[in-house]
Amino acid sequence: MVDKEKHLKDEIVAVGRRLYETGLAVATSGNISARLEAANILITASQSFLGNLSEDDIVSVNYEINEALDKKKASSELPLHSLIYKNTSKQRILHCHPPLINDYFAVCSNLKALTFETKCFLGDVPVIKHDTPTVTRPDEVIEALQSNNLIVLKNHGVVAVADTFKEALALVEALEEAIRVAAVARIFDKDALDDLDKALKERLVKVEVGHPMFSREHIQAIVDLVNEDEFMAQKGKELDLTVKLAIKLDHSDKVYKFIFEKGKIVGLDSDGDAPFVISGPANIWEQVFLGKLNSFVAVTQGKMKLQGQLGQLSRWYVPFSRLFELFKQVKFT
Repeated sequence: MVDKEKHLKDEIVAVGRRLYETGLAVATSGNISARLEAANILITASQSFLGNLSEDDIVSVNYEINEALDKKKASSELPLHSLIYKNTSKQRILHCHPPLINDYFAVCSNLKALTFETKCFLGDVPVIKHDTPTVTRPDEVIEALQSNNLIVLKNHGVVAVADTFKEALALVEALEEAIRVAAVARIFDKDALDDLDKALKERLVKVEVGHPMFSREHIQAIVDLVNEDEFMAQKGKELDLTVKLAIKLDHSDKVYKFIFEKGKIVGLDSDGDAPFVISGPANIWEQVFLGKLNSFVAVTQGKMKLQGQLGQLSRWYVPFSRLFELFKQVKFT
């Protein structure tokens, strides 16, 4: 126990230094925490300088009662951290105020993703309205974390959750870099448009009849939309989308295999005998079918599991992005 606590404190010190050195945290802004054991966590103390932390700046807290087990006062964002640990299985939390991210989302409502890395790794980053010095509506954060491990608090900062600090840092750094790319692109062309996203959002077909989620009728309605969609047919033919892809609902016997031939689904089987199988729990599939979570992002962030190589599947990123877009056009119950 002592060795684990010492190791985690060393990790927190190193992460704080990294955030400061990369300009993602300044002065006493931001806070870091890690799950220790049971209901105990380690979190940076109030008014700590993340770039110059010592072990004495890291407080042990029981998050069930939000009570510090050390003499120092925990960060004012302790209630937010506690609620995240209570509602997720994540082991690490970063909250910081990156300058470019704050600048961008002060004037923009969503991320303009100009690289495929950003699209696959970050997806649609939720943006929550925020108008207080500390987070006073943590329930909104918990809800947003169902669709992404990274969220933006408008005019405040970001929250990243993961099982390791390396994964959480990667999310924050990737978003800061994505904002930098978008900003520089506008210097070259202020009217720049992302033609891929524009094409993916055109000609959306709505189906009014609702079916139970993951029922045969629900999935068949998706198949029908795919086979009627001109964009899907065009890109599927261009990229030779000929593959078997299965989707599976965890803790159930529900699995469906799409048999693609040049973008058309020529068969729908109830088995997982496919080179690529995407699986996840019901609450995550709900986010996917609602269009709030991209399956590629869900896999890269560990919310869903993929049997098969993501790199091989991503060669069809464009038509599959359209597939996920069509998902949300089918109502379900």
